[in-house]
Amino acid sequence: MARRFRPLTLDRLGALQSPCASCVFWESPNPLEPVCGVACDDELIRDWFETVTTEWGECGRAAAEDDQVLGFIKYAPVRYFPQARHFPGVADNDAVLISCLHIRDDARRRGLGRVLMQTALRDLAYRGERKILAYCTAIPSDMRTMPVVGMEFLLRQGFTVHSPHPRFPLMQLDLRATLPWAENLEAVLESLRIPLRQPRGVPTTFSAPE
Repeated sequence: MARRFRPLTLDRLGALQSPCASCVFWESPNPLEPVCGVACDDELIRDWFETVTTEWGECGRAAAEDDQVLGFIKYAPVRYFPQARHFPGVADNDAVLISCLHIRDDARRRGLGRVLMQTALRDLAYRGERKILAYCTAIPSDMRTMPVVGMEFLLRQGFTVHSPHPRFPLMQLDLRATLPWAENLEAVLESLRIPLRQPRGVPTTFSAPE
């Protein structure tokens, strides 16, 4: 069973069996409490995917073994994430925002989050993007329910603070500042020792990488 990176699609989100499948936190224009699944709307997320892929292109990557999604990362220009207007800091509407990065609970702590991030950055660099943004949480939080990426994780990937905030700093990465690209990210994914099977009847759960 080969493990591969695939474009993030609505079908792959739908295979997650988690709030991520229809969560529209970042896609919602009204201010929301920053909790995964606080707003879910199948029609809105379907329309969002169609609009973004048509106007801008693929909006994320999923790591999968056959039909099983192990984790995903979602990104698009800030203008496609209206919830960003309610977060602190000035976000450039044309800059790419990494909104979500979630890993299956049974696949965490094995480096998959780092490889997914490198895959996303490689894709964005090839597409000519330079300024990458991501909101994070600066206080101890249950990352399983947070629709932002962990601050320590982003710092380890080379991000720096763009707009300080006691709770939700805005982080930034300049792709021109050179990044430690993996020679073959597919091979790296294959080499990760990740358990993939769960007992029947046990739902898959996702959480953000620490």
